[in-house]
Amino acid sequence: MTYQVLARKWRPKSFADMVGQQHVVRALSNALDRDQLHHAYLFTGTRGVGKTTLARILSKALNCEQGVSSTPCGVCASCREVDEGRFVDLLEVDAASRTKVDQTRELLENVPYAPACGRYKVYLIDEVHMFSNSSFNALLKTLEEPPPHVKFLLATTDPQKVPATVLSRCLQFNLRRLLPEEIRARLRFVLETEGLAFEIGALALLARAADGSMRDGLSLLDQAIAYGGGRVIETEVRAMLGSVGGDLAFNLLEALADADGARVLAEVERFGALTPDFSEVLRELISLLHRLALFQQVPATVSADDPERARIADLAERLEPADLQLYYQVALTGQPDLALAPDPRAGLEMVLLRALAFRPAEGAVQSPPVGADRSAAVRAAPARPTGSAAGPTRDPESGGSPVAGLGTDPAVGAPAGPPVRERGGAQPTGPRPAQPLSSALRSEPATLLTGTADWHALVDRLGVGGIASQLAHHCGFIGLGEGRLTLNLDPTAEQLRSPGTEERLRAALESVLGGPLRLEIQVVRPNDETPAQRRTREQDERVQSAQTALAADPAATRLRDQFDGQWVPGSIEPLD
Repeated sequence: MTYQVLARKWRPKSFADMVGQQHVVRALSNALDRDQLHHAYLFTGTRGVGKTTLARILSKALNCEQGVSSTPCGVCASCREVDEGRFVDLLEVDAASRTKVDQTRELLENVPYAPACGRYKVYLIDEVHMFSNSSFNALLKTLEEPPPHVKFLLATTDPQKVPATVLSRCLQFNLRRLLPEEIRARLRFVLETEGLAFEIGALALLARAADGSMRDGLSLLDQAIAYGGGRVIETEVRAMLGSVGGDLAFNLLEALADADGARVLAEVERFGALTPDFSEVLRELISLLHRLALFQQVPATVSADDPERARIADLAERLEPADLQLYYQVALTGQPDLALAPDPRAGLEMVLLRALAFRPAEGAVQSPPVGADRSAAVRAAPARPTGSAAGPTRDPESGGSPVAGLGTDPAVGAPAGPPVRERGGAQPTGPRPAQPLSSALRSEPATLLTGTADWHALVDRLGVGGIASQLAHHCGFIGLGEGRLTLNLDPTAEQLRSPGTEERLRAALESVLGGPLRLEIQVVRPNDETPAQRRTREQDERVQSAQTALAADPAATRLRDQFDGQWVPGSIEPLD
């Protein structure tokens, strides 16, 4: 018996078998059951997502001998002939091979004639965007007002090339790319039905390699079965796909988390001897970073039976969310470097070393002591009035020396006030000094958290980031007693709440307060100022003070008058 490839053998035969296109299936099923059928449908989407399959199922539903419905019987002569590709009233046309207008006119000549044996004559035009402009024009009138016994089903991977005049005459359905989980579940069903041995990890690799296409996934599965001699094993699938070992991306991220450059290069050296695809290595690293970021915010995104969940949880705990985002951005923007580098391995090494180089070292830069002269920072990025030339601004009356900005020591003659800069100027280095806790909170935080000031100091001390930190900053303090901390959340920030975020905040509060804690958050506008509102107010006050100081600065005023410029609203910020 001739072997039939899996992509054809397991092509869906009914709407119930379709995977991942429920939004389209629902609309078509309701239209069939309610007898509200349009005369022309356009299915769009990338390759292998089910455009032609849906069109064939719709044709079968229209011509089933049991009647028009969303559940064709599949056993009558019409249904069997559609499945076997020999139904005489289903005309499948490849637009790529019939681009000439004469061929389109020849196709449409038979439209007025009644179907030979079915209820409807169905024209299935695949890759319709390949028609020429003349062919589209020839199709327009018939497509708009066809005979009642004719249905047009169009499919395309590039709807932008279809004229608007054609789009306006069709009901358009956009088929989405399938998720790896959907493809993996379908591959598992096929293998279990076929009675073949497989490993879950191998199916995950095939699903990712399919890149949203079910047909590609089934074709790769066919190849994996042949490669493994009837088995689908993870190591063999990796070898077939040319991908690297499953622990490679984890090893690289663990080395990055430890800031161990020697280990990073050792890992690259280890798998470099296997002549792998270095671009694939970087893609796997980006994919793992994405999974880690999702897990940090929503742990449920990684299923409990995932064999990699333990390592993902460990890395998610070790990596700060900010570092994780930095690594992701560096890896994402570094992909073109592999093609430009002398060799792909060097490009990958530079991407990984760049991630280490840009990672901020804790305590590496200290803030200047209070009262120190900050004029050098201001000279590096002086505020310029609109209309002045680019580059450092010089005072024409001072012999060409750079004009010192505001915020310098009063001893050198500059007016007192906070240093300022324009947007886009040099950013000050070093972390901002941590705000001190109140004396009561420092001594016995678990029992003396009694007011708004203590709550603000506690929030500044929390070692939590991401959405949990934002949630804490938008909460006001109500009370602490009997192991329960009650907060009120600003209603404008209610979207920050989630069980995972509240649990992370509760754990951080327990760590700081030194004991078990129950957290209760009420969505009520706080009576007192929240940390977020305090931060906004203080920033506004600093900006206002900087603007006032700039208006009083003689040098700045002289420059503005000389160049007939004005300060751009919102462009002045304090440096501290």
